[in-house]
Amino acid sequence: MSAPAHIDFGAPTAYGAHHFHVVIPDAPRQAVEIHEDFGFEGDASKRETTECRVVLARELWTKIRDDARRDFNARLKLKKLGAGAWVNGKVKLDRFLGKELCVLAWASEHASLDELPIISRKWLALRPEERWWLYSKTASEAGAANQTMRGWRKALYCALSDGESIKLSVKVKPKGKGQGKGKKPESQELFTFLEKGAI
Repeated sequence: MSAPAHIDFGAPTAYGAHHFHVVIPDAPRQAVEIHEDFGFEGDASKRETTECRVVLARELWTKIRDDARRDFNARLKLKKLGAGAWVNGKVKLDRFLGKELCVLAWASEHASLDELPIISRKWLALRPEERWWLYSKTASEAGAANQTMRGWRKALYCALSDGESIKLSVKVKPKGKGQGKGKKPESQELFTFLEKGAI
């Protein structure tokens, strides 16, 4: 019987294939790591290298893993591939699923436990192509495990959490004709700015 072409969450078994893997330690409180293995087929500048994309606290991982597993397995089933499971050790993923998992993990690393169901729901509502785009934007400027507080990395948390506790500084418009005096500047929330294209 020939060896399977894919293992775990759709990861190719071919030697040197570009994929991701999740390291889940046996110790129940130890953090989980997500790595990108570029193999021989990835970015030419990173071939044969592996990069840790995120280190996620175990309690956060435990809250998001099942939603990711169900989403990935439903799509793998459509491609007639076997289902994956999060088991202790190294779990491999198809490179596109790995990118999507990074987006979920990056959005979750700053979150409270109460915010994680909201983040998961919003992540599930995104199309795969949207997740890939978010991954590309984030990885290009803040894709390393130690870059948790930079630009797009923080923006993912803001976009996928409820946004209610996020306030931006007061934006005061210059006075012009027809504007009443004594009008108080309005405090803008994140999604108001997104809708108006301010950020």
